[in-house]
Amino acid sequence: MQASPSFSSSTAAITSPPESPASTKLHPPPSKFKLQTSNSAFPLKLITSDPEAKWPSHLNPLQKLAASALDIVDHFLINQLDSKFNLPKPFDPAVQLAGNFAPVRECPVQHDLQVVGQLPSALRGVYLRNGANPMLPPAGGHHLFDGDGMIHAVTLGPGNKASYSCRFTRTSRLVQEAALGRALFPKPIGELHGHSGIARLALFYARAAVGLVDGSRGTGVVNAGLVYFDGRLLAMSEDDLPYHVKINGDGDLETIGRFDFSGQMDRPMIAHPKVDPITGELLTLSYNVVKKPYLKYYKFGTCGQKSREVPISLQQPTMIHDFAITETSVVVPDHQVVFKLSEMIRGGSPVIHDPNKISRFGVLPRNDPDDSRIQWIHVPDCFCFHLWNAWDELSSRGDKIVVVIGSCMSPPDSIFSDRADPLRSDLSEIRLNLTTGESRRRVIAPGMNLEAGQVDKRRLGRKTQYAYLAIAEPWPKCSGMAKVDLESGEVTKMLYGEGRFGGEACFVGAEEGGGGEGWLMNIVRDEKREMSELIVVETDSMKQVASVRLPTRVPYGFHGTFVCSQLLRGQRLC
Repeated sequence: MQASPSFSSSTAAITSPPESPASTKLHPPPSKFKLQTSNSAFPLKLITSDPEAKWPSHLNPLQKLAASALDIVDHFLINQLDSKFNLPKPFDPAVQLAGNFAPVRECPVQHDLQVVGQLPSALRGVYLRNGANPMLPPAGGHHLFDGDGMIHAVTLGPGNKASYSCRFTRTSRLVQEAALGRALFPKPIGELHGHSGIARLALFYARAAVGLVDGSRGTGVVNAGLVYFDGRLLAMSEDDLPYHVKINGDGDLETIGRFDFSGQMDRPMIAHPKVDPITGELLTLSYNVVKKPYLKYYKFGTCGQKSREVPISLQQPTMIHDFAITETSVVVPDHQVVFKLSEMIRGGSPVIHDPNKISRFGVLPRNDPDDSRIQWIHVPDCFCFHLWNAWDELSSRGDKIVVVIGSCMSPPDSIFSDRADPLRSDLSEIRLNLTTGESRRRVIAPGMNLEAGQVDKRRLGRKTQYAYLAIAEPWPKCSGMAKVDLESGEVTKMLYGEGRFGGEACFVGAEEGGGGEGWLMNIVRDEKREMSELIVVETDSMKQVASVRLPTRVPYGFHGTFVCSQLLRGQRLC
């Protein structure tokens, strides 16, 4: 495992005391950029960067000369190219960083928070939620997925006690940009468009070649997924290796470093690996957008030992954010959103929707040494950014069926392009018949946008009755949570109320329950009262039983998990 370099004096620059719940003042991290604001909060509009930005004093004369020359190219060429490109809404910082999507500073641990109601005695541990929180203002376009990873942690203890902290995950990228006070690593979605995207890539590699930045230790932001495996909390996004984050005894968070599974990993893994609840194995995928094989599957045993990598044959690199497992197989989506780097030469985005491609799922036996037995089954008009679960079944006539539960988005590239059509996210049951090679798709809860959720992790890869998802309306905000009976389609809603929005529904199962009993946890923002809180909802009734008032604003984010106190006692420190 390779540890991140020291954050040195930059830590203080991104840490602030907590805000009162009613405070409207936001604290974007400082930078060398000049900013124009309509008020004291985001959105912020970048006017110009400082052409005299300082580089480290230890550079030799040739490096200093190269740094100055590249800064001039950056200042004039990039600005000229950007001026020819009108940012669509998905890449416009003024849109993507508006309101409660705006970033916040770190908050050290705050104890003895106000608790309304009674926290369930079974909930002892830490709720953690990852999200994108740009440390520096964007130099160009900015997508919702581009920000630096920040984890928010709410610790629940005995006596109805709760504490809160939030910390950046100290990626190699963040550490270097914090030290220089400049955004130098290209944003993979918001900035890599057309000719200016090519120029940004060229500048980055030129600066790396002369030793101004170091891309050898990864360039990712790890702002999406969280998984607790083999005594470690891992933060992930598919642009880098995971990062190991330690949960300290007082509830604070500490980045241990980029985690390569004791030298067994040398390439990124996707944001949603799966932990099998019976075997304890971690199963995952890794993709490469430049060269074949574009996709690989592998797994780790309970002690972290990596299996043989299985290359999976794909004709083109595909965006695969998630996948699913059953007791016997892994289920790989190969859908219509693909990477095509040549589009940048033509002035477009490298992430595109390929309408000529038919979506399909591949079913691969979990323990196979190669992909010779993978079975691909077409599922037309299907793009699942997230898959919630899958399991094996036998039909009434003995056909082998794999049932997949996922949210199907349409249009498929809605989150990457400025479309007039409203986004739809239909919770769907997809039945893959391995005997006949046919498929069927059924919308479970018609007329609702359901995204960002979980099933009972103790039933992952096995048949589940319920899924718990965010009601993603009005997109991209979430106005409530839904408990969905996957057989009957019955939906029980828990709405937050007017002007209140949250995110992913995080399910924590009751120890003695097996039929869906437990709690949902979620951080909710009251935009009118300017207050953030962690709410706890009992799943049987879908009624709120407790809430924790948080001392600072918590931006909308991505995925979360709950680590119980028993697991924390076995936490690895390296």
